[in-house]
Amino acid sequence: MAKEVIIIGSGLGALECGVLLSREGFHVRILERQHQPGGCMQSYRRNGMDYDTGLHYVGGIGEGQVLHDIFKQLGLLSLPWQHLDPNGFDRITIGGETFPFVEGYDNFLRTMSERFPSQKAGLQKYIDVLRDSDTDTSMHYADVNAWQWLNETFSDPLLIAVLSGTSLKMELNRETLPLFNFAHGNASFIQSSWRLNAPGNVLVNQLIKQIEDNGGEVLCNSEVTELVERDGMLCTAVCKNGERYDADIFISDIHPSLTISLIKESRVVKGIYRRRMTSLENTFGIFTCSLRLDTEQFYANHNKFLYSTPSDVWDRNGILISFAQPNQIDILTPMLWSEVAQWHDTTLGHRGDDYKAFKAAKAQELIARAEILLPGLRDAVKEIYCSSPLTWRDYNNAPEGNAYGIRKDFSNHLMTILTPRTPLPNLLLTGQSLMIHGIHGTTMTAYFTCREIIK
Repeated sequence: MAKEVIIIGSGLGALECGVLLSREGFHVRILERQHQPGGCMQSYRRNGMDYDTGLHYVGGIGEGQVLHDIFKQLGLLSLPWQHLDPNGFDRITIGGETFPFVEGYDNFLRTMSERFPSQKAGLQKYIDVLRDSDTDTSMHYADVNAWQWLNETFSDPLLIAVLSGTSLKMELNRETLPLFNFAHGNASFIQSSWRLNAPGNVLVNQLIKQIEDNGGEVLCNSEVTELVERDGMLCTAVCKNGERYDADIFISDIHPSLTISLIKESRVVKGIYRRRMTSLENTFGIFTCSLRLDTEQFYANHNKFLYSTPSDVWDRNGILISFAQPNQIDILTPMLWSEVAQWHDTTLGHRGDDYKAFKAAKAQELIARAEILLPGLRDAVKEIYCSSPLTWRDYNNAPEGNAYGIRKDFSNHLMTILTPRTPLPNLLLTGQSLMIHGIHGTTMTAYFTCREIIK
């Protein structure tokens, strides 16, 4: 008889675990609190147009690259991936000067060395670190401070800003960010970068179809409110709708602190472990302004990053412009929880006029900044849809609306870089809060989680 597996949450890590385990003969049941699966991979539809929430681009799915074989095994290579411009898939503008990121480690080294000839030796060291990030030995960078390493390796502050300039896809924190996470967050994109030429729900549905074809199921509107322990093992997931599901193995794709809070009584999960999970700091959030345009004239097959000064890069004062469709643009910028904390006790659709005014003003600010690179953008805008850390908190159950999970700390990496194991032998964790965030990190973590089960 097939072993029963309960997976809590339906984000990318959960769905990938579901595919891998159901393929191995486990009966998988995924329990999702929202009415729609996918977490931050899902898309939503407004007035006939689809908008993505967290899926903007992915790196390293070319043949022989870090995610190619994994995506092939997961059935994701068949999706309509669009190869971003290899001569500048990311373009970073700092103080009026634009620096293209070209595809391939050797090409990247060559072009950056041409622009910063005095920094060539440091650039070679950087490329060596990126190459090493694909190996099993890369964990030795986990106790190295990324900011300190960059400043010891390069003497040019502008180059440091350029190399960090695409890192809106991670939390740049001078005091904590490990070189391990900085390297992983950049390496795969330099191998090759791709945009999904379809809504994110296409990826979500592709994974769900495989789970269902293998006999599993994804149940929405099934919020888990308690995990019941018996004789030192989890036995039952209790849902808000009254349903109870027994299983042999449990995997949680939600935030680790929320996972532990579901275990009301335990003789295995001690207070010190609970306090550790609840005391971990979270990364900042993201404000996203999605624009529908009445023209396709602004479209580009690359991403644009904009900063006024080099120091703005690590001070979280930049924007990312992503061209989701020919007549659609997303503008993203970091946002701290403190900027929206005054509305923390509100719910979706009931935050009041002051919150609406806050979002509208922020959207106009981002559009004005984007016009530096896209003159005339404001006049082409037909519709605007915005999300803040509050949106992420309520839709994705992300504490403080964090965008990248738990904050990793090079000085305490053994506590902040988590493994899938928990004190309960049949409860495992997955998702971006464990080791590395983003599509690459979440996918790799899903494999590590499943390896604990598939011996």
